Amino acid sequence: MRVGLLTREYPPDVYGGAGVHVEFLARELRPLVDLEVHCWGEGRGVGVVRHRPWTALDTANDALRTFSVDLAMAAGLEGRELVHSHTWYANLAGHVAKMLYGVPHVVTAHSLEPLRPWKAEQLGGGYALSSWAERSAIEAADGVIAVSGAMRTDILDCYPALDPAKVHVVHNGIDTALYRPDRATDVLARTGIDPGRPYVLFVGRITRQKGVPHLLRAVRDIDPAAQVVLCAGAPDTPEIDREFRELFAELSRVREGVHWIPQMLPRADVIQLLTHAAVFACPSVYEPLGIVNLEAMACGTPVVASRVGGIPEVVEDGKTGLLVDLDDDFEDGLARALDAVVGDRETARRMGEAGRERAVGEFGWDAVARRTVRLYEEILKQA
Repeated sequence: MRVGLLTREYPPDVYGGAGVHVEFLARELRPLVDLEVHCWGEGRGVGVVRHRPWTALDTANDALRTFSVDLAMAAGLEGRELVHSHTWYANLAGHVAKMLYGVPHVVTAHSLEPLRPWKAEQLGGGYALSSWAERSAIEAADGVIAVSGAMRTDILDCYPALDPAKVHVVHNGIDTALYRPDRATDVLARTGIDPGRPYVLFVGRITRQKGVPHLLRAVRDIDPAAQVVLCAGAPDTPEIDREFRELFAELSRVREGVHWIPQMLPRADVIQLLTHAAVFACPSVYEPLGIVNLEAMACGTPVVASRVGGIPEVVEDGKTGLLVDLDDDFEDGLARALDAVVGDRETARRMGEAGRERAVGEFGWDAVARRTVRLYEEILKQA
């Protein structure tokens, strides 16, 4: 089966959960299908074709630059029997290839543009274009993969013209041989974290979706013995970057042991930070699944997260962590939950062990790839 996998992110350029998803899905698909990955970047390797925006659009809106990559991808997909796109950055490429070559198009929805109105802050009028591209692709797709049950509901709510029978739930996965506890402490020493004090850890982009300003306000008054470690970078806009910096400076003035790591760390470093965290914090205001929570759980770390989207399908409240309602009391609720986990080491240990067990037992990438290929086969039979 000749499959074209279309994505913005692909190693070494992975900065978010969708990129992690594609990286590991591609690895597991290669033994099962004839796979060609089309992604952003320079050059070409075995089974990977990289595309960059047209130079004539170097100063244009990012949505237009994205569309130029999509057209280049579509031109390179001749001969593929099925195309599978990830995120709006590649959806238009899959949609055009479907029309141009008459092949089925599968979309994996990692998030939905109608539920991310703050993207207008980043893209300006380009948000209307990204929304149009996503809608056009999803409504015409032969199959849509939702990364959680909650995401499936969101897809059908946002796109009621879509046949529900075409929307299939295939959860994100985790490589639990790679994401596993690392008891070394060299990364902690290098980043200035005191291994003798517990710490709350956040890992994610500085974006409205990830809710990091809520966390910065919530941790002001948690147990003063706890450190706060923020692996946070790639701000969406200058405005949210400025807001983050101001909140970080304010937090640093009122408590000790606040660490900000703005650069993207190697995966091995993140795994060590996850392993030693007293608790991992995920304050997202929108999260179709939240693969980073799986990463923390696989490292044996309890999670405190917002009760939104697909997060409750991953984090079992009271068993692998605590969930906090996204309401007017959200920041106070976050603080109480973080304090509860940091202050009870035995419960935190049990939650971490249960999280590791759940990640290993239910979210392996090999199973994700097999379910994906079965969907490909079903769609090709109907084509």
